[in-house]
Amino acid sequence: MSSVPKKLQYSKTHEWVREDEDIVTIGITDHAQCMLGDLVYVELPEVEAGFEIGEECAVLESVKAAADVFCPVSGEVVEINTLLLDHPQLINEDPYGRGWLFRLRPFEKERPELLDAEEYNKQVASEAH
Repeated sequence: MSSVPKKLQYSKTHEWVREDEDIVTIGITDHAQCMLGDLVYVELPEVEAGFEIGEECAVLESVKAAADVFCPVSGEVVEINTLLLDHPQLINEDPYGRGWLFRLRPFEKERPELLDAEEYNKQVASEAH
């Protein structure tokens, strides 16, 4: 099983969330990038775009498939990881570090139902059966 950092929160659709003051950083989990395979293209949201929880906010394309990324937190995009535009494989190499997708400023302080690392591991294990 892939490592799941305990300091992050996770959505049921395999995105991770890291809170830093009033900004959240969002990426996809190691499990998600393994399922997709080698990424060849990333379509990131526009800076200043607003998204609601569960809304499609990015697209990842691999040699196997294309997958939508769903916004795990409502908010306004304040930064995208422009490195990924030329180097989408950073998501495969370092999904919890240099492979982050974008940062946003949440609309509200309330948090959606995000999973902790233990709950996310249980979900991934149950999907495998």
